[in-house]
Amino acid sequence: MAESVRQAGIRATAWGVRFTIRRLARFAAVSGALLGCGGAGSSAPTTPPCDDVCMDDVAITGFRETLKLAFNLTLQGKPVGFQDATAACPLGGSVHISGTATSNADQGTTEVNLTYVLDACAYSQIDTDPTESYSLTVTGTAIEMGTLSAQPSSTTALTIDSSSMTLSGTVYSPALTYQATGCAITLGQNGNDLAGTLCGRTVGATL
Repeated sequence: MAESVRQAGIRATAWGVRFTIRRLARFAAVSGALLGCGGAGSSAPTTPPCDDVCMDDVAITGFRETLKLAFNLTLQGKPVGFQDATAACPLGGSVHISGTATSNADQGTTEVNLTYVLDACAYSQIDTDPTESYSLTVTGTAIEMGTLSAQPSSTTALTIDSSSMTLSGTVYSPALTYQATGCAITLGQNGNDLAGTLCGRTVGATL
């Protein structure tokens, strides 16, 4: 398990670097457009447009937050060891989680090897940041392995993989229709940085 966690951290760090470069490039392009339209008499800036890459990034944020919600609904506060729990998702659908979760009280971490089976599990979030606004329904199976941290002195280091996941609903604000059907997902999380692939496309977000 320790070796898997280290590998997860290495994968997530590499992906995080690539995602940071992509985000900086996108921010520079948007900033340049806004500056070019500035000046006396200009109207207040509007929300930047969200292209396909942006929509994937918001969707993967919603996917990760749905898994986090599912964990809290089913396993938060439960004894460590083997897990097998089912819960209804707040906006419809259900989630079943099985596997193992082992706590390290001294480090404030939990080692997990969990399988999530989501059946039309719906979750929605509206945020002042449009890239953190979404309303998604998630269906499919995902495997989560690595370390969850509850203390600043430790770092979350996870891998999340799915051979087929369907995400449908809306992303961004103003809301844009989103659909990804039967997509393979490979993610690494290092701290708050999330990066990987969705349907073979590079994705990333800061949670």
